[in-house]
Amino acid sequence: MPVSWLVLIILALAVAGYFVGRSRALSSVQGDGRNLHSLPVYYGANVAISVLAPALGVLVLWLLAQPMLIERSVSGLLPAELIPEGSNLNLVMADVRRVADGLDAAVGQGALSNNEANALRAEDTDIRALLGEVGVALGQEVRPEVLNAAQSYRSLSHTGNLAMTIVVITLGLVGFVLSVRNSHGAYRARNVVERAVLILLMSAASLAILTTVGIVLSMLFESINFFRLHSAADFFFGDTWAPNFRGDSDLSILPLLWGTLYISFIALLVAVPVGLFAAIYLSEYAGPKTRAIAKPLLEILAGIPTIVYGLFALLTVGPMLVNLFGQNGALGVDWMSGATSVLTAGAVMGIMLIPFVSSLSDDIINAVPQSMRDGSLGLGATPSETIRQVVIPAALPGIVGAILLAASRAIGETMIVVMGAGAIAKFSLNPFESMTTITTRIVSQLTGDGDFASPETLVAFALGLTLFVLTLGLNVLALFIVRKYREQYE
Repeated sequence: MPVSWLVLIILALAVAGYFVGRSRALSSVQGDGRNLHSLPVYYGANVAISVLAPALGVLVLWLLAQPMLIERSVSGLLPAELIPEGSNLNLVMADVRRVADGLDAAVGQGALSNNEANALRAEDTDIRALLGEVGVALGQEVRPEVLNAAQSYRSLSHTGNLAMTIVVITLGLVGFVLSVRNSHGAYRARNVVERAVLILLMSAASLAILTTVGIVLSMLFESINFFRLHSAADFFFGDTWAPNFRGDSDLSILPLLWGTLYISFIALLVAVPVGLFAAIYLSEYAGPKTRAIAKPLLEILAGIPTIVYGLFALLTVGPMLVNLFGQNGALGVDWMSGATSVLTAGAVMGIMLIPFVSSLSDDIINAVPQSMRDGSLGLGATPSETIRQVVIPAALPGIVGAILLAASRAIGETMIVVMGAGAIAKFSLNPFESMTTITTRIVSQLTGDGDFASPETLVAFALGLTLFVLTLGLNVLALFIVRKYREQYE
């Protein structure tokens, strides 16, 4: 049974349980809800939760565990010589899954029966041509070992899905029956439901934490594999980035880190003054009507996809800067030879960060109590003096935190840098030259024909882990500054 149908059955059972539980609770007190311990809605919710929680919980765990257990079992059927040199088992298992999916598609379209799919032999049948007829393209001929593994994969998957369906529906029915039996006037349904909601909220909070831990661990393990193949001293202290997939690459992060910080610095030079001045105007000078129009228009910039900003940098800002600073430009100087440069990417990234800085700063400035402004004005200060000497100092910790958060956003940007800054890793102070960043190199190293057993590919995980630590440090510093120096107002 498809998972979607299984979920619909459980949801239908939960909905039916809600009404049955509510009705049974009321009937146990002859329809007088005042004699119930809890409101009738809690009895219905208790039945629904008793159906959904165990059934969907087991369903999610089963869907996560079954593929791993099946792959571990099937991978034992693959001989070691089937794995090409420089490759790994995951790539071969991807072919096994593709063939298994193709056989399922052939059975689903009626090209094969289930028994025929299980009886296929690679020596007697052109599996690649057969699956191509049902729309499944394979890059190479299917070897007998791969076909046998794919057939075992299908068999185990079907058996697992059948068992999953039986177990999930059984748990839903058991939860339905037991909770309906408990739907009587003395049952503390409200306590049970509120405890279940508390567990749900705790699970949601834990999910975010566990996701972060999972991301860090996935990058950490691959980074360890990288440092087993490549010198850590060269990675952290070398001065050259030159991957070549020949085994003698120079893979130093410093040129990439310099480009990342340089472009981010220029972006902040654009975003911080414009965003901060916009926030001051909107919070201190603009009237309600102007603010109601200007603030949403300014924040529209935050909703534009970064690929659009990248196209804007490549097609508009870059050529415009060349027309100004190029050899034949309006200024008559030969500073810029191409549209891709640090200045191009930094300027466009700064435009992208303007709503980020302005929105956070605006909220922080508005949090300063009006009584402080009134006291300053009452002592004879002008509005501009009040802003400079009272409002901004009071909001400064929050503004600094907003700037640091914008910096971490700039450091992690990819598409604008890919299209606006170029792909050259080097040390240079010239903002009119092309450079690259850590995120750009991560994309480059993980695309193409490189395999995951080479340091030239694994370096992407070391770069990602370093970038994660850098942005995490900025975020922690921003939170520390905000909490340490935040003014407390009564």
